[in-house]
Amino acid sequence: MAAPTRAPQTTSAPPGAPTPRGGRWIDDWRPEDPQFWEATGKKVARRNLFFSIFSEHVGFSIWSLWSVLVLFLPEPVFGIDPAGKFLLTTLPTALGALVRLPYTFAVATFGGRNWTIFSAAMLLVPTVATAIVLQPGVSFTTLLVVSCLAGVGGGNFASSMANINAFYPDRLKGWALGLNAGGGNLGVPVVQLVGLLVLATVGVEHPRVILLAYIPLIVVAAVGAAVLMDNLTTARNQPKAMRAASREPHTWIMSFLYIGTFGSFIGFGFAFGQVLQNQFTESFGTPLAAAALTWLGPLLGSLIRPVGGSLADRFGGARITCWNFVAMAVGASIVWTASQLESLPLFVVGFVTLFALSGVGNGSTYKMIPAIFRSQALQTVAGGGDPAAAERRALRMSGALIGIAGAVGAFGGVLVNLAFRQSFMTTGTGDSAYLVFIAFYLVCVAVTWTVYLRPKALHSV
Repeated sequence: MAAPTRAPQTTSAPPGAPTPRGGRWIDDWRPEDPQFWEATGKKVARRNLFFSIFSEHVGFSIWSLWSVLVLFLPEPVFGIDPAGKFLLTTLPTALGALVRLPYTFAVATFGGRNWTIFSAAMLLVPTVATAIVLQPGVSFTTLLVVSCLAGVGGGNFASSMANINAFYPDRLKGWALGLNAGGGNLGVPVVQLVGLLVLATVGVEHPRVILLAYIPLIVVAAVGAAVLMDNLTTARNQPKAMRAASREPHTWIMSFLYIGTFGSFIGFGFAFGQVLQNQFTESFGTPLAAAALTWLGPLLGSLIRPVGGSLADRFGGARITCWNFVAMAVGASIVWTASQLESLPLFVVGFVTLFALSGVGNGSTYKMIPAIFRSQALQTVAGGGDPAAAERRALRMSGALIGIAGAVGAFGGVLVNLAFRQSFMTTGTGDSAYLVFIAFYLVCVAVTWTVYLRPKALHSV
């Protein structure tokens, strides 16, 4: 699909046609206008969504790279114990969470297309650096540094979501954001499947094959964004948007809930292989055996994420999110029970269920974010406020909250890995961590109901 024809900036446009200007910027963008949307807006949005998904997908793969590479580090060869391996997966999770804030607002400053080009190209840094140093004899400190660099891939999610949020009308945001996030999240199981393929063909001695496979994909992501994506003038946040969002109570409520959904997904995705190896050593004593199963949960969690967004579009984000947290508490209880019984089949069923539910919750919570500010905008207009100003504020605040919630939620992945690390160090099992997860999900149920579902709460989300 060709990009909108470049033209000088104008003050008006024919109905249904976006007004572009040089540098791949589109000035006239009205997704809430049905005529505009059906004529050309939908086509442009879908084209940008496709390459946003691809770039974010590759970013997720690089971010979760060390969930695979730790399987290529046998303790007798590299001298790294289980606690050290959990640290190697914790650091990229932490950096990925940290860079999500600046990545979100980079879209407003530089444009969605421009930042996608840069952020995709940045993925070459950890990929090439890891390929250079990853060999027997390398120091643990060096591995910690290059593993941390992989965190830049985590930032791609926040900028991608903020960008796509601006392209779609409110009635389709749940679907579009769910599809964008789900396609990106697929990067986790895909890199794990690539790792499984490498282990099964060339063996544990050749982890660099994974890195060499991703270098051309990174190049395609950057070049494709340059050729096929656009920048939206309407996606520009006004100055101090982050400060305004930080004063909004819903920002911190949604960030807390997102710890339970996305934090669970990325934390479990990074840790699942190591948990299997440490808790069921007899069944998963080899890297190949662990890799053969680790991809299943992240795959289901990624594929089902758009379903969570669509369900939220139909039934309301808060309702789906609340019931989903109830189910996640049940799932964590199944995992804890399986651990007590030392039942591998029940353990896998419980964990895969948690992955799938975290995907549903990811979609439903992201639907809640624009719905909150859309509801506020409607209340402002009903009170006599300026509709255009209210709509601009809703878009600006949604983008800011997506960035903050994405960053805070990703830190949930850090907490998951630290919980597992501490539990295995002190008890030799993950039992203590599972109990913490159950308690946290129940707290999320209470928060969601109290703020968004009880009588006099904000029912529209």
